[in-house]
Amino acid sequence: MAQVQTGKASFYADKFEGVYTASGEKYKHNKLTGAHKTLPFGTKVRVTNLENNQSVEVIINDRGPYVEDRIIDLSKAAAEQLGFINKGLANVKLEVVDPGDGKTKEQPMRTIDQVTVEEKEFYEFAVSRWQPKGFGVQIGTYQELVNLMRLAENLKNSYQKQVKVQVKIINGVKYYGLILGQFPTREKAEDFREELRNKFPDVFIVEYDRL
Repeated sequence: MAQVQTGKASFYADKFEGVYTASGEKYKHNKLTGAHKTLPFGTKVRVTNLENNQSVEVIINDRGPYVEDRIIDLSKAAAEQLGFINKGLANVKLEVVDPGDGKTKEQPMRTIDQVTVEEKEFYEFAVSRWQPKGFGVQIGTYQELVNLMRLAENLKNSYQKQVKVQVKIINGVKYYGLILGQFPTREKAEDFREELRNKFPDVFIVEYDRL
């Protein structure tokens, strides 16, 4: 991507404090971090609020935001420095200050083709195309396959449910939706969604026939 980008910025809600980001770090509202759709983890970006000209430098350690007109999701501390806590959104300019090395500080990882992997990590695959019926519960949308695989493994072991992946393209970029379960009715899917809410606040029900 270009070294300069303009668009809207949002910031993390308080409920995400302590939740793991896509890089493996925990989100902390008092750290200067951000989520971007494509920039490698560890990239330092200067974000300037075009409405008041205030700037802050943040480290990219997560993926998102997945809303069409937004280009970055900032920690609360970064949003406070930019002065848009009360507004919720701001028109900003992003400039890459330091491309970094694709690694995070808290949890060093190697990068291969912009996908973060640990040195010795193996997964067994049994892949088949699927025509689902009924309802499922989507956990989230991911771009890095290794994060998808780790989470899928944990979810399958924890909840003993089918784990399915939906491939989707948003603004020309490929993402993977992680969906749990195949329920015959919306009511059963809603019961399972409530079971997941404590760990995954943004889970939502999908109707397979409408995907």
